[in-house]
Amino acid sequence: MTNPPPGYGYPSDQNPYDKQPPPAQSGYGVPQGPYDPQPGAGHPQAGHPQGTPGYPPPGYPQTGPGYPQAGPGYPPPGSPALATPADRFLARLIDFGVLLIPLIVIQLTVTAAAGSILSAVVGAVVVFGYEAVMMLTQGQQSVGKKAMKLRVVSALHGGRPSDNDLWARSAVYGLPQALYCIGSLFSLVNVLSLLWDKPLQQCFHDKAAKTVVVKEA
Repeated sequence: MTNPPPGYGYPSDQNPYDKQPPPAQSGYGVPQGPYDPQPGAGHPQAGHPQGTPGYPPPGYPQTGPGYPQAGPGYPPPGSPALATPADRFLARLIDFGVLLIPLIVIQLTVTAAAGSILSAVVGAVVVFGYEAVMMLTQGQQSVGKKAMKLRVVSALHGGRPSDNDLWARSAVYGLPQALYCIGSLFSLVNVLSLLWDKPLQQCFHDKAAKTVVVKEA
């Protein structure tokens, strides 16, 4: 009788040629290709570090360190650096210089004609109008922000905020000054609030518009 070929007719557990490797179990030391993970639960989108999703968008300038360490609610490493309080203060000081002459004219004319309350209203409208026009037409930069190389961007994705967000930001910054005395106090607390807001150093008008101010390279 002709002997069968090696392994022929033997149970698979006794024939080394019939043994198959056990199926790989994903996630237990088996490397996966760069395109294997599927977005979903437990798999963040490729290129979007955990933290604030998608921030900054592809092509947005990277300026290295400056943002706080990564963690829940923090922008991912490599995002544009947040503007320092000193830079923002100097930018506002420059903007105040730009508005100084119009505001003096308002004080001298409107106050003399109609009183301090109407003067405060007109002054608030001027500040609001200046802020809104600059944010909407000059790349989210006022004169002061251009001088200090600052820019207003969305805290959600790092790009240009929507027009509605920029209108809201300008309104919260400028219009409360229409309230005589109380409005000035609110504005002071507003601009100082970035000193204790963490981690994004947002003023009230930033929070209303979901924006942050970053330092350009």
